[in-house]
Amino acid sequence: MELSMMLDYAGDPRRAADQAAALESAGLDAVWVAEAWGFDSPTIMGYLAARTERLKIGSAILNVYSRTPGLIAQTAAGLDALSGGRALLGLGASGPQVVEGWHGMPYDRPLGRTRETVELCRRIWRRETIDHHGITDMPLPAEKGGRHGKPLKILTRPVRPAIPVYIASLGPANVRMTAEIADGWLPTLFIPEKAAAVWGGPLAEGAAERAPELGPLQTVAGGLLAIGDDAAAARDLARPQIALYVGGMGAVGKNFYNDLAVAYGYEEEARKIQELYLSGRKRDAAAAVPDEFCELMTLCGPEGYVRERVEAFREAGVTMLNVTPVGPDPARLIETVKNWL
Repeated sequence: MELSMMLDYAGDPRRAADQAAALESAGLDAVWVAEAWGFDSPTIMGYLAARTERLKIGSAILNVYSRTPGLIAQTAAGLDALSGGRALLGLGASGPQVVEGWHGMPYDRPLGRTRETVELCRRIWRRETIDHHGITDMPLPAEKGGRHGKPLKILTRPVRPAIPVYIASLGPANVRMTAEIADGWLPTLFIPEKAAAVWGGPLAEGAAERAPELGPLQTVAGGLLAIGDDAAAARDLARPQIALYVGGMGAVGKNFYNDLAVAYGYEEEARKIQELYLSGRKRDAAAAVPDEFCELMTLCGPEGYVRERVEAFREAGVTMLNVTPVGPDPARLIETVKNWL
């Protein structure tokens, strides 16, 4: 099992990147850079490539609407070149609020767009000449306004002909596709004890269609990390994030994370969290998050307990434990957990 962390994208990105780079010597294997509607992730990933020597650097996530497949492939190839083959391409459909509200793009055909983007990226990295017509046209045909385009292949030579592609997915159809075509999976709000009941079927169905050369599906999941006799209190730090996703990431009936909370068995709680969050009562929404939810998606408590949580994630199929260290000495936490893996 590898060890990774999610970069804090809400504050100073340079300081956050420097902190992540400092954890490389403590044993951190990878860092994931989110984007949402804040700073773009490729710029920060390029900075990380210059500041590190060994860390894998991943996007979590680039959405498949606001950039063309060609640009996504170029971005990943550029990062891979700068980092000497350490890039991880995290992709996803994001959600209607971000795609339509921030990028001004219609949120249509999310699975088809994701599948097509993965296919085109892999073809581009192999330096194929691209003549493709689907959701994306490369080149643009005359009937759609094209006049001068011709099939092209990437001008530069990628460091690797296959950059690992990770897909962020939650719904059954999307998870099924992820297990079929992706190198790795980026689930959100992952509870190891409940994962098989929610996703076991789609993962198995996708795996049955998976190309053997892809190898086993890698899974990235984890949560807040705090170790100590009084560290259980750190679980409460997960409440605002859970409330944001379950309550605020989408309208009623259009929130994938709320659907996940319902699938986990928190139907009434999910409804209450959403009602409170959408009415502006964010603190009350956070307080309404079940204690069990906070506990099961984090790794906070005495050392023996945290080791048990690590094994729970491993048994649930997690191959890269993604943690957020809490406390004054994140390097010690990273080094401690890395030694257990």
